[in-house]
Amino acid sequence: MTDTVRAVADLDAGHGALRALRERNRAQVIDVLRRSGTASRAEIARRTGLSRTTVSSLVGELQAAGLIAETGDDGAPGRAGRGRPGVLLKVEPAAGAAIGVDFGHTHLRVAITDLSARVLAERHRELDVDHAAHAALSAAAELVDEVVQEAGVDRARVVGVGVGLPGPLDRETGAVGSSVILPGWAGLRPAEELVARFGLPIAIDNDANLGALAEQAVGAGQGYEDVVYLKLASGIGSGLVLGGRLHRGTSGIAGELGHVRSNPDGVVCRCGNRGCLETVAAGPALLGLLQASHRTKLTSADLLRLAREGDVGVRRVFADAGRAIGRALADLVNAVNPALIVVGGELSAVGDPLLDGIRDTLERYALPAAAAALEVVPGVLGERAEVLGAAALVISDTERVRSFNLAPA
Repeated sequence: MTDTVRAVADLDAGHGALRALRERNRAQVIDVLRRSGTASRAEIARRTGLSRTTVSSLVGELQAAGLIAETGDDGAPGRAGRGRPGVLLKVEPAAGAAIGVDFGHTHLRVAITDLSARVLAERHRELDVDHAAHAALSAAAELVDEVVQEAGVDRARVVGVGVGLPGPLDRETGAVGSSVILPGWAGLRPAEELVARFGLPIAIDNDANLGALAEQAVGAGQGYEDVVYLKLASGIGSGLVLGGRLHRGTSGIAGELGHVRSNPDGVVCRCGNRGCLETVAAGPALLGLLQASHRTKLTSADLLRLAREGDVGVRRVFADAGRAIGRALADLVNAVNPALIVVGGELSAVGDPLLDGIRDTLERYALPAAAAALEVVPGVLGERAEVLGAAALVISDTERVRSFNLAPA
């Protein structure tokens, strides 16, 4: 390579590095606003470590792209005039839209939101997701078309589609990794299937992770950086938000609380191990404990109704389940020291019998300093947590949102 060619190559590389640095800096500005809701230019500079001059320049670019806007302290749009004290900035909700798709075991829910996670349209359909993968994927495509049309959103303004599945995904291949939990999906690469059906960018995760993301972003965990979300339904899962970000682990299975051993001599779990927490405290286990005494076939809805009516046996079973869950959570609390545990999922609606059992056991088994800094609260998003989390998965991807709205300088 001649000196001249080498010099040109070095110059190109330098320009590329500068562009990449500026893109990263713009992403930092958006990330601050996404997390805090609003912030002044001075606060952005303080939280990113960028100079005020750099922040002002980046804000100007993002405003020109329509991605962020000024707002006064009272929420009214601010007047032009960069750098004035008291002027706050926010991500512009109308700059794009996100779609969430929640595949439950027996249902499908689809919603479209603006970039502030406000729902614009929503659809729900009961179907056998576990065994009919391709039918469920086709139904999702239909519902996505319906919500886009109802919301009146130009499809070109959709940043992406977040998708939740009630089972493990191989992070390397994108394939569903369990023929037991999702028998009709084993080996299927749902992201590839959905890109073909939707014609939109796809982000995919398991349902407990998405519940965690939703509760931390717009639910009971707002304002907390370290949150554990517990989903109690036909299975038991948990999602971890640590340092304000979803934590998936190396293989994507962080938070599989349901497969922590609870009873070494217990029954064999669907995962192949013995005595997992799911075999003690998930929906099927609780129904099995109560079936004989109630002499009728019970459903999860029956358990919640009987608990509300004061059924002593049902309340006892939920209290025992809470204590078993609390024992498993105590080790997690000691390991990651969260500020908040949000209890969600279908069976969380039972309330105090379950929550009190969890709290009592945590107080007993968690380290005193960890327990003293911890709150245990019910989720507030109910059955919509996962679909809102799926949309939030797209919105929280700062680089995706930034690149969608702003071409590199």
